Amino acid sequence: MVRDILFRSLWLALLTTGICLLIGYPFSYYLTTRSSKVRNILLVFVMIPFWSNFLVRNYAWRVILGKDGIISRITDFLGLGEVEILFTPSAVVLGLVYGFLPFMILPLYASIERIEMSLLEAGRDLYASGWQSFRRILFPLSKPGVIAGSILVFVPSLGAYVTPEILGGAKTTLLGSYIVTQFLTARNWPVGASLSFVLMAVMLIATIIYFRAGGRNL
Repeated sequence: MVRDILFRSLWLALLTTGICLLIGYPFSYYLTTRSSKVRNILLVFVMIPFWSNFLVRNYAWRVILGKDGIISRITDFLGLGEVEILFTPSAVVLGLVYGFLPFMILPLYASIERIEMSLLEAGRDLYASGWQSFRRILFPLSKPGVIAGSILVFVPSLGAYVTPEILGGAKTTLLGSYIVTQFLTARNWPVGASLSFVLMAVMLIATIIYFRAGGRNL
């Protein structure tokens, strides 16, 4: 059981990190190409989720994803029947992405902003395609931001407790929820402490990877 929970937690944390990267990277690049006024407005929108309590945000998603929520009503109106995403892994991933996406966008934006865009123009002058410019110039230079953002999303996603409890329920028990259960309900402190140590080890490994990959340059 513990192994299944650990693998499920790792998979959902990796999936959350990947989705945040796929959304955050193009958005961060778009930010760097806008004027200061537009950039500041968009950054305010990025920070809006932090203006409300994390618990309140998760309960808001619970209302949206529930049986009588907006998504279910839309699908029912379109003739697709009621779709209840609540208490599924998809609901947990959606909540985690919404909660941690700013942690991916901000370091990516800080990293991409420091890149001289004249390098991309030089690549185009040498007949490099958009994909070649991204693969050989933009992505390597923004790698510190990618690594920093990935760590800032992956580590809290792996140990998340509130989102899996509210949006996943008993059907989607993750590592953070299981640790809390071992300490407060089962009173099995040795297991809870061991799993907590696993989380600390993952955090330490992620930090080592960050610095070895050039994270100091961010």
